[in-house]
Amino acid sequence: MEHIELFFKSVFIDNMVFATFLGMCSYLAVSKKVSTAIGLGAAVTFVLAITVPLNWLLDQYILQDGALAWLHPSLIDYDLSFLSFIMFIATIATMVQLVEIIVEKFSPSLYNSLGIFLPLIAVNCAILGGSLFMQSREIASIQLATTYGVGSGFGFFLAILAIAAIREKIRYSSVPGPLRGLGITFIITGLMAIGFMSFGGMLTGDDEAPKEILVQNDESENGNTNEDEQQEIVYEINNDIN
Repeated sequence: MEHIELFFKSVFIDNMVFATFLGMCSYLAVSKKVSTAIGLGAAVTFVLAITVPLNWLLDQYILQDGALAWLHPSLIDYDLSFLSFIMFIATIATMVQLVEIIVEKFSPSLYNSLGIFLPLIAVNCAILGGSLFMQSREIASIQLATTYGVGSGFGFFLAILAIAAIREKIRYSSVPGPLRGLGITFIITGLMAIGFMSFGGMLTGDDEAPKEILVQNDESENGNTNEDEQQEIVYEINNDIN
C-alpha cells in the first residue's frame, strides 16, 4: 500500500512539471510531436528509475553523516554530504550516456529527432530534482526509492505526452497571433497544473475525518468530566449543609 501511495503521489500530486515546474526546457522544446515526446518521456523515466535508487545507495552508505561506519568504526565521524551534487550528477551523466548509446543503436530516427536534448538530460533539473527530493524526504528503503523514481519519471512522461498531444491539435485551431507558439503552451501548462492541484486531496482527504472524530470524542469526554466534577461539588455542598 505504501508503494502504491508513493507512486500515485509522485505522479499526480508531486508531479515534476506541474507541481515543481522542473525540466521545463526539454518539456517545451521536445513537445511539438507526440512521437518525440514519447521517446524523451521514456528516456527520462528510465534514467530516473535507475538513478534515484543508485543515488539512494550513495546517500545511505557514503554521503550521510556517519554512513562510512560500515567500512571502519573510525570513519563514523566523517560527513560527505557536501559531495551530494557532484556524486548525483556523475551517476546521472553515466546513465544518460548509456541511454544515448542505446537510443542511437536501436532508433536512429528518434535519436535525430531528440537532437541535443537527449544528452542534455544529464543536466535536466527534473532528473537531479528526483534524487534531491529523495534525499530531503528521507525515503526509508531502496524499494521505495525505486518506486519514487519510476513514479516521478512516469509523471514527467504523462505531462510531456499530454502537452504534445494538445500542441498537435492546437495547430488547427484559431489561436490569436500574440499567443501562438510558447505563449499558448505556457497558458495550457498553467491550466493543467491547476487541474493537477485537484489531486492534492486524493491521498490526504481521509486523514481529516479521524481527526475530527478524535476532537469530538475529546470534547465529549471533557464535557462528561466537567459534569462529573459538578455533580461531586453539588454532593459535597449538600453534605456540608446537612
